[in-house]
Amino acid sequence: MGRKLPGDKDVVKRGAWCPKEDKVLADYIKTHGEGKWSHVAKKTGLNRSGKSCRLRWLNYLRPDVKRGNFSPEEEDLIIRMHKLLGNRWSLIAGRLPGRTDNEIKNFWNINLSKRVPEARPRRIKINAKNDGADEGGNCTAKDDQVQVIQSITLNCTKAAAMIPSHHHLHDGDQR
Repeated sequence: MGRKLPGDKDVVKRGAWCPKEDKVLADYIKTHGEGKWSHVAKKTGLNRSGKSCRLRWLNYLRPDVKRGNFSPEEEDLIIRMHKLLGNRWSLIAGRLPGRTDNEIKNFWNINLSKRVPEARPRRIKINAKNDGADEGGNCTAKDDQVQVIQSITLNCTKAAAMIPSHHHLHDGDQR
């Protein structure tokens, strides 16, 4: 069976799951196990997408999912793992039994990133009138005259073209 064409529209229920649907899905998985989620969705008669069924099971209905507040030990581990791995939430979740990667990501973004100074993006402040520097190149930003500058990523060919011609290479050749 292939993908559905844009004109083929089966009415799929969206939104919040009711307790009856949760029970049907949990009972089906207890009996038949996890499998191809599109088949699970059809055979249960839930009229939900396979993806919706999979996410509901993995993030809410699995018996080993741990719900509730994070302990101080879990918070510390998340901070240390994030320092080491970055935003690899599934790898971090592998170290915290019963916690889902989505739950850890949300907890990080809402709570922990504000407490860890190096996790927050840095903003550059400049003086709007004189581009933030005096004639000597020293920063002259004032708190009441601040604008945020966003960096632009350039590829190597554009960056090389932007270098002024008066810069010399080590062997004396000009660009």
